[in-house]
Amino acid sequence: MPEPRDDDHYLLTRREQEVAVVTLNRPARLNAWTQRDRAALTRLLHALAADEQVRALVLTGAGTGWCAGQDLTETAGFDPADPARVETWLDNCADLYDAVRGLAKPTVAALNGVAAGSGFQVALLADIRVAHPGVGLGQPEVRHGIPSITGTWIIGQHLGLSRTTELVLTGRLLDGTEAHRLGLVHRLVPPDAVLPTALAIARELAAQPPGAVAATKAWLRELTEPGLRQAFAAARGWHRDAYASGEPQSGMHDFLTRPASPPGTWIGAAQ
Repeated sequence: MPEPRDDDHYLLTRREQEVAVVTLNRPARLNAWTQRDRAALTRLLHALAADEQVRALVLTGAGTGWCAGQDLTETAGFDPADPARVETWLDNCADLYDAVRGLAKPTVAALNGVAAGSGFQVALLADIRVAHPGVGLGQPEVRHGIPSITGTWIIGQHLGLSRTTELVLTGRLLDGTEAHRLGLVHRLVPPDAVLPTALAIARELAAQPPGAVAATKAWLRELTEPGLRQAFAAARGWHRDAYASGEPQSGMHDFLTRPASPPGTWIGAAQ
């Protein structure tokens, strides 16, 4: 296992035999992440990819959330006159998405709670998803004045245009039962069985011939790579314009200052 860095406070890692378990560790904010947090996770994923003792990964969250997406306290402060800040932010997201997609080893998302915005997107980039009925999954970006660009593309790969359109325009969250019925969640289990089930699946995947797994994942990545690159290219234009208008910052500020937004209901968003 890689040694933790001083700035990797956001992550907890442990080994379960040949399976690495990575826990996002900011429970007071439902594990919403900043650019620094995503960079730390990207580094860790690259290190685990190079660790020959690791054959599969499980990604989960501390507390009652998986990942509520972007920490809005960071992006709400973007200067409308500084488009470079938006470019850097998107590059940071793209690096993480590429790290998840680039893993030759199977990844299982143990969805113990809300996965929203970029958190939902990263969960969809994992190979297998396990959840319980009470989770909340979706893209609330439009509710904060943020265009949903990469999220629309990623969801569309799983659900098609009609379902995707409804989800990204309403910004509503799916519960685990609906997500399982739609095929976004592969296994629906009670809350206390999410992580054990994910570990069991990861061990089963870790026992597969690694060369065949790596080649199959590489082909799946090759099939979808042009679309993801197009989505990020489009996001750069749409987000530059959006943040220059100030609408996302205003929407996020309203959300953050709303009295009925205690930490337990924190829902972030990215892209």
